[in-house]
Amino acid sequence: DTAFENALYKALQASGMKISNYGTVLFTIADQNKAEALPIAKRFYDLGFNLIGTAGTAAYLKENGIRCKPVVKLQEGDEMIQWIRSGHVKYVINTMTNNDNKVRKDGFQIRREAVEHNIPTLTSLDTVRILLDVLESITIRVSVIND
Repeated sequence: DTAFENALYKALQASGMKISNYGTVLFTIADQNKAEALPIAKRFYDLGFNLIGTAGTAAYLKENGIRCKPVVKLQEGDEMIQWIRSGHVKYVINTMTNNDNKVRKDGFQIRREAVEHNIPTLTSLDTVRILLDVLESITIRVSVIND
């Protein structure tokens, strides 16, 4: 395509990624990535997506003015898995630290569940930014006319 975002959209679709411009985004973000993920979450929120996240991620987003419903970690229950299985989650954004075996195991289970339900799962925030460029180019938005 002659437009960059259109070419990206076609490439993502050709790779089998299911592109959706509505729904819920599940954020599970490692502490060291939270600041970098903040503008990404804001972009999803501004597009009209609902955001859910683990307690730490949800609290961080809320502290920075972004509404995000907290869900319990896998170690505490299966709420996150139920969200994925429900079909409401359209994207999973999962970054992790390599230092904690429990976190690594939970991340694996979250990603596996998402892949089994054909939900795009992104572990690189750079890739998420590219996806957002595509979503912003294909999403119709309404703006207020200022006098």
